[in-house]
Amino acid sequence: EGYAQGTTYHIQYIDQKGKNYQKQINQLLINFDKSVSTYQLNSIISKVNNNQKVKLDSYFTTCFVRANEIYKSTDGAFDPTVGPLVNAWGFGPQKKQEISSHLIDSLLQFVGFDLLELKENKVIKKDPRIALDFNAFAQGYSVDVVADLLRNKGVSSFLVEIGGEVYAQGKQLNDENWIIGIEEPIDNQTSGNPYKAILRLDGKAIATSGNYRRYFIENGVKYVHHIDPKTGYPTKNNLLSASVISTSCLNSDATATGLLVMGLEKAINYLKNHKELEAYLIYTDEKGNYLSYATVGFAQLIIEEN
Repeated sequence: EGYAQGTTYHIQYIDQKGKNYQKQINQLLINFDKSVSTYQLNSIISKVNNNQKVKLDSYFTTCFVRANEIYKSTDGAFDPTVGPLVNAWGFGPQKKQEISSHLIDSLLQFVGFDLLELKENKVIKKDPRIALDFNAFAQGYSVDVVADLLRNKGVSSFLVEIGGEVYAQGKQLNDENWIIGIEEPIDNQTSGNPYKAILRLDGKAIATSGNYRRYFIENGVKYVHHIDPKTGYPTKNNLLSASVISTSCLNSDATATGLLVMGLEKAINYLKNHKELEAYLIYTDEKGNYLSYATVGFAQLIIEEN
């Protein structure tokens, strides 16, 4: 266990030779941050955003290519060019700005993943002020990267968790499945919440995106960190959290963000058209009661639900 990407990580694995891969994992996560962390001024993504010459690596290009695919698939609900808006609202590396409709309109002209392309290992922008922000799914991708490292070392049973995003494979020492909990979406910026559901996981990744951890309240109004790329404002709907299971934590993480921006009805329709995904959505009714929606495959993995 340790710290990475401004959060904690916890990794468990069963290695027949009893080897400790902590140093290699730490170095891998450091290299990962040097590529796609907007909080590092000299990272590849920061240099791309500042229009500096930089050699792209496989971490960055994988993020770019997959982001473009999920952007198209979600009809723009997931959009990593939303970075300038995230910063303006105070949810990025920069201080919150004075929000006005004029500011939002001026920033929206630089939002849209179709405004840039990857060509000959370079990012081509239609406007130099376009900025990328992979934070909505980079953590999930880092889980995949660590999982790949363990597989390459011949480890077949492991659980990788970074900032709440998880990949689990194989069984625990007691031959039981790895067990994952999904929190109740209670507003809480400092500690864990009680579990809404507990499930078993093997050979899959799960990522949860929610509106209960990162937010601020101004003049009695709650503003969440998920920004709608079409309006420029934080999302306002009754969908509180989305947990997505797939074969890749990058995919789960990015899709969970997209679903949260879509809202409940669009999210359910999206899932019906993407059978490769399993998901668990927590939302509120008009009286403020917690309700949940689970795809058939997800429901089969649940051991306990509150």
